[in-house]
Amino acid sequence: MARPPVLPGPRPDWLKIRIPAPEVMAEVESLIREQRLVTVCEEARCPNLHECWGVHRTATFMLLGEVCTRHCGFCNVGKGRPGALDPGEPQRVAEAVARLGLRFAVVTSVNRDDLPDGGAAHFAATIRWIRTLSPDCGVEVLIPDFRGDEEALRTVLDAQPEVLNHNVETVPHLYKRVRPDADYRQSLQVLRRAADWRDRQSPALRVKSGIMVGLGETPEQVLTLMADWREAGVDIATIGHYLPPSPLHLPLHRYVDPAEFDLYREKGLEMGFRKVEAAPLVRSSYHAKESYGG
Repeated sequence: MARPPVLPGPRPDWLKIRIPAPEVMAEVESLIREQRLVTVCEEARCPNLHECWGVHRTATFMLLGEVCTRHCGFCNVGKGRPGALDPGEPQRVAEAVARLGLRFAVVTSVNRDDLPDGGAAHFAATIRWIRTLSPDCGVEVLIPDFRGDEEALRTVLDAQPEVLNHNVETVPHLYKRVRPDADYRQSLQVLRRAADWRDRQSPALRVKSGIMVGLGETPEQVLTLMADWREAGVDIATIGHYLPPSPLHLPLHRYVDPAEFDLYREKGLEMGFRKVEAAPLVRSSYHAKESYGG
């Protein structure tokens, strides 16, 4: 039997999580169960779940089921053969957004390489349903790469989200270990195409991407990646600390000091990003509304 990876010492205080407002969190959880929805908050074991559900009354909704067709070593979402699409899911997500009274909703998905459009039409339907039931609610979509399919990306952009987010997750030289089914250049192309769309048709659109640190990258590699983001036209960057969901996932290489996150934020603003969310507990959709408006 393989031995579990050894963490680089005890978890520092700045990576410990406070759990607030359990009664409000229970209310959000009850609504999600009632609507038969999936959230990435739970599936990815996000460390901010209690804050987002219990304080901000927000959740990041995950479309297209609970089974992903890819095999990223950091991710806690189930892998395998997905089931059929649920045509009622976009409407139920929008109903949950309306009942929670959200002013800004975040929608993501598993990868569905088994679908001809990768699930793009499902994303677009969800955006339109949210617009119908909550006309004043902003929408961020965190999309997969759709295997580089430009038409699929255009389907999502046509639905006019406020933020188009696609995470590159890590620096290029770690891709084979961290994202074995993905391609760094293809992810940059997704971001570049979204930025081109913004420049030609929708100046209010924000293009966003994020990574985790602590997997073995160096600060120099992170800064080079951030330069790639800017060259591709990314507006908003998120940089957070990787925390293994279980001993079976990729091990943590090192604890990244908060001062390093400060460096990324300062350098990113110098590069011209509109917003850089960089801190140990930052996740892709954490404070999404504030990032969009910042």
